[in-house]
Amino acid sequence: MPALSVSNLTMTFIERNLFTDVSFEVESRDKVGFIGANGVGKTTLFKILDGEISPTSGNVVFAKDTVVGYMEQHACNNPRISIYNELLSVFDYLTDTEQEIAEVTNAIENKDGDLNALVERQTRLIDEFERLGGLTYKSRTRSALLGLGFTEAELDMPVGNLSGGQRSKLSLAKLLLSKSNFLLLDEPTNHLDISAVNWLESFLRDFKGAMIIISHDRYFLDNVTNKTIELEHCKTMCYKGSYSEFIKKKEAYNESLKNKYENDLNEIKRIEGIVEQQKRWGRERNFITAASKQKEADRIKAQLVKPESELDTVKMRFTPKIESGNDVLMCSNLSKSFGDKKLFSDVNIHIRKGEKVFILGGNGCGKTTLFRILTGKCPQDSGEYEYGTNVTVGYFDQLQQNLNLENTAVDEIWDTFPQMTQTEVRSALASFLFRGDEVFKPLSKMSGGERARISLAKLMLKGSNFLLLDEPTNHLDSASREELEKTLADYSGTLLIISHDRYFINKLADRVLVLDKNGITEYLGNYDYYVEHIRTEQTEVKTAAVRKEKPQNDYFLQKQRQSEERKKQTRLKKAEEAIERLDEEIAQTQELLSGEEVAADYEKLIELTNKLEELQNEQEEQYAIWEELSD
Repeated sequence: MPALSVSNLTMTFIERNLFTDVSFEVESRDKVGFIGANGVGKTTLFKILDGEISPTSGNVVFAKDTVVGYMEQHACNNPRISIYNELLSVFDYLTDTEQEIAEVTNAIENKDGDLNALVERQTRLIDEFERLGGLTYKSRTRSALLGLGFTEAELDMPVGNLSGGQRSKLSLAKLLLSKSNFLLLDEPTNHLDISAVNWLESFLRDFKGAMIIISHDRYFLDNVTNKTIELEHCKTMCYKGSYSEFIKKKEAYNESLKNKYENDLNEIKRIEGIVEQQKRWGRERNFITAASKQKEADRIKAQLVKPESELDTVKMRFTPKIESGNDVLMCSNLSKSFGDKKLFSDVNIHIRKGEKVFILGGNGCGKTTLFRILTGKCPQDSGEYEYGTNVTVGYFDQLQQNLNLENTAVDEIWDTFPQMTQTEVRSALASFLFRGDEVFKPLSKMSGGERARISLAKLMLKGSNFLLLDEPTNHLDSASREELEKTLADYSGTLLIISHDRYFINKLADRVLVLDKNGITEYLGNYDYYVEHIRTEQTEVKTAAVRKEKPQNDYFLQKQRQSEERKKQTRLKKAEEAIERLDEEIAQTQELLSGEEVAADYEKLIELTNKLEELQNEQEEQYAIWEELSD
């Protein structure tokens, strides 16, 4: 039986129909990418699956052993508790069991109650504790926090001090470590830097249950999912494979549908031409032929499937009003700190006309601050920067602080470009999908995606030849991201872009600059090249360390590596044997503890109880060794 069966699901609000007769199944190990344009109803469908709202009609059936986890359920409500303890609260059932084991053990030591019953209860609790992962839950908690980008120093920070992005990461960690075996993930990569996304991908690939993921991060979907469901034109289509495979299959399907439709139309036209011809000839057999041919044409018409019209997408074109000189931006030894916290120092950058350069780095490393320095919104502590001849700068602010939220869409454009006519303003807004009364919608009531489109419209109209783009694909759906990629690929000016969108980086990057507190490291290529180069560097560093430690030729290095591997395998085998041996000893000790003669001998009972605890502690150590070597 599938983990989830959705049949004939329909959701209608007063003002619009979101989707009709949606049906699909998710198997127990499926990792499904759920995609579609902003506003088509993806999150609403999630809320139906979670039971938060009821559909207009249709059925949602989960397998009886399915435990659904939805990120919104895992809010952080206690502002005083530490990050570590907040995440540890996911394992309250284990900490309660641990406390109960300690109380029972104390009762046994103090001979407080029926010792046989106490020992039996202690054994049952310990077995349950181990079966539910009690030996590793604290290490898993710590690993999840570090993997998602929290530092050791931040683990004791109160939840109330977290930013919105950090809260999202903590809620995500709570969901991932919950007992759920069916995850509903709505944009899980939001607020994560690339290293945290890599950790999340690894976690989800190893996850033993099922999941549905709403995401516009195409690289992430390619790395995690094995099935894709698209919600479009109020219905869903299911495809086996990741996002890239889905794109190819969808294009092929749409092309075959279009060709069949055109061929069917041509065939109908041809047959109806024969019908008219037979009728003109006017003989009895001609009328019989005409009637037969008309039935054939009607049959084709009845089976005719008209291709769905393509969804409206953003239409943009960035055209510089003037051409810059060859040298666009020169930065020399820029540095910035806030109090005792150094963001970066010795930042040296030289960007030339026509280059498409991306800046990468962890959250909080100062990428946005660097852009604010380059746009004059924030002073540097030291160093200098200079723009080249005829350089005009356009800045896309991911925080959208350049927008007046009290304005309507039309007023926001008009205030910035007062020389434009109303027709020109409305035409520009229409290119970014603001049509009819939507142009009078206040920015304060717009979604993040709608505001991003307004910012991009202003950027397009400005006609700059050097664009500083801070996370421009945030809030955009997949279709809008692809349109932005095409536009920027054709852009004749120069680009400097901050982004965590690896698919986007791969499509456009000439160079990748990695920012950290010590400055800039340059990689000549796209994201995949950068990753491959990093792996090569890490391998070379490890090899150099081995050679420096004990210079040897390749033959002896290979022998040494083989010897080390054999030693690890031997240690792993010994750990497995020790775990099995300790299992037997623990079982024997528990059997002795349950005997009638021991129940009457308190000293023997305490001795065996202490021995059992020692054996269990030793087994826990062997489990830790086994887990480390297995990884």
